[in-house]
Amino acid sequence: MAVAVVITVIAVLGSYGEAHPATPDAYFTGGHHLPHTPAAAQLLIVLGGAALAWRQRYPRLVVCVATAATVAYSLPGWVNGVALLLPAVGLVTVATKFPVRQSVTWALAVTIVLMAATAANNPLGRYSGGFWIIPANDAVALFVGIAIANRTYVHSARMQAARQAALDAQRRVEEERLRIARELHDVVAHTMATITVQAAAATQLLRDRPDEAAESLKAIRAASKDGLRELRAILDVLRTADSAEDPADPTQPTPGLSRLDDLLTGVRAAGLPVRVTVTGQRRDLPTVTDLSAFRIIQEALTNTLRHAGPATAAVTVDYGEAALRVEVTDTGHGFSDSAAEAAYAAYFTGAANPVPTAGHGLRGMRERAAAAGGTIDIGVPPAGGFRVVATLPLDIQPAAKPAVTTPTQEAAR
Repeated sequence: MAVAVVITVIAVLGSYGEAHPATPDAYFTGGHHLPHTPAAAQLLIVLGGAALAWRQRYPRLVVCVATAATVAYSLPGWVNGVALLLPAVGLVTVATKFPVRQSVTWALAVTIVLMAATAANNPLGRYSGGFWIIPANDAVALFVGIAIANRTYVHSARMQAARQAALDAQRRVEEERLRIARELHDVVAHTMATITVQAAAATQLLRDRPDEAAESLKAIRAASKDGLRELRAILDVLRTADSAEDPADPTQPTPGLSRLDDLLTGVRAAGLPVRVTVTGQRRDLPTVTDLSAFRIIQEALTNTLRHAGPATAAVTVDYGEAALRVEVTDTGHGFSDSAAEAAYAAYFTGAANPVPTAGHGLRGMRERAAAAGGTIDIGVPPAGGFRVVATLPLDIQPAAKPAVTTPTQEAAR
């Protein structure tokens, strides 16, 4: 509004000055005479200037009104130099709000109309005075509008990029939280399952066979020591994430298949006989694949310790040409069919008292397989027991959708 008022005042004063020059003989020569411009003619200038107040809301309509007012002022033969600014200001706004092709079309149309109206009764001569100023005037308005539009677009693009960067950062934070949660779950679940089994064994053996009870206590100590070491490593990551100092040197390598023997030693010490078979040529694996394979084996063996009862387990690691295949089987019984159905229903319906051991371990294995771009099959094989088979591509692809299993299979561990 303020801009429209200022432009209108300037246009009225300028047009009045053009109608009453101090030295008319300097401009009106060669038989051309100063035309009489009535004071009421200034109302056309006021109309064209006042329309500019709505140029942001109705830019094309404003250009039409300002052009019509200027044409009406020009046709009687009045000097229209300053009046030509009114449609030019409207063209600036059009160029900022519409594509370049439309803006150029509007600028050409306005220019042709104004040049025709000026040439029809030009007091300074048909092609004199402001006639040749019109195309230059409108071209400048067009370029200014396009420049403003480009600047606005660049600013908007930068703001969008900043917002996207913030969203990406938030997504990475959430992914890191999920990763740490999975790590904590795997470490705590495996350690506590081992300790629980060994503590139960030690309780039974302490009075009658103290030597064997001592072995169970040693296994508890080793499991708790390893668990605390991994927890400390995870917490060190959390502590150094917001620190300006360099992270502390890691004391343990990232869990992977290189630590499989240590894992199996702990599981055997917990009382679960495990047989391991490795086929194919061992080689370095992508970090996410190596970690996922280790954690899937760990979680599967932990489930066997917790649920299978007296059983044996077998671990197979196959280094294929394009994928790593990990299989863990056991000879246990797991839940009964009725307990499995109840666990499945509780897990997916949010029952108040679900079976405590159902759900999170399986979901963690599925998420790890998906993170490595692989698939996983979890269920009860025809021969009984329980089986977990994960296929992890060695050339990492986008995360695959986890395989679907039956309700009984899903709840069984």
